[in-house]
Amino acid sequence: MLCLTIPHAAHPHNWGMERHEAKGMQVGHGRRTYLRLAAVWCASHALPAFAGQVQAWSAKKPAPPLEAPDLNGRAWSLPALKGRAVVLNFWASWCEPCRAEMPTLQQLADFYGDDRLVVLAVNFKEAPGPAGRFAARTGLKLPVLLDPAGDIARRWEVKIFPTTVLVGADGRPRWRVTGEMDWTGQEAGRLVEGLWS
Repeated sequence: MLCLTIPHAAHPHNWGMERHEAKGMQVGHGRRTYLRLAAVWCASHALPAFAGQVQAWSAKKPAPPLEAPDLNGRAWSLPALKGRAVVLNFWASWCEPCRAEMPTLQQLADFYGDDRLVVLAVNFKEAPGPAGRFAARTGLKLPVLLDPAGDIARRWEVKIFPTTVLVGADGRPRWRVTGEMDWTGQEAGRLVEGLWS
């Protein structure tokens, strides 16, 4: 499963739904129309239809900048983490597959320890309150970085949630995983183990 970002113009509030409702249309009509348009938009843009798609990061493509505060106000940046492998997980609390895979990301971080592997959960366009409540409710101990305007996700070309980028200990991105993955599984283990070579 995966979650998509739909262009602003495709959102139902931009279609004058209020006018339709004033004319007596069923409230559910707008939602159905929105879902139909979202499906058409996805199909027309050839987005992957399955979760866990793994793509190698081009060796010619440098790592985009990553500088963001976490929920506690601590500043994070990729250069400061050089020497450790990094897993950047782009997520949102409204994204069901994001929520489903988060416990396995926590297990991954616990297994390797933050002296070898840092797992950063980059929250997409949510205020600290909802992101913090999700972390507290689920017992998440990973650093939750805030991306309130979506600038970090844009720089890393994230259009589908969850998207996870694996960065080697040398600071070079190696893999992009689009969609949900079991981060305790064999495929994830193979990808992560290669981050120190």
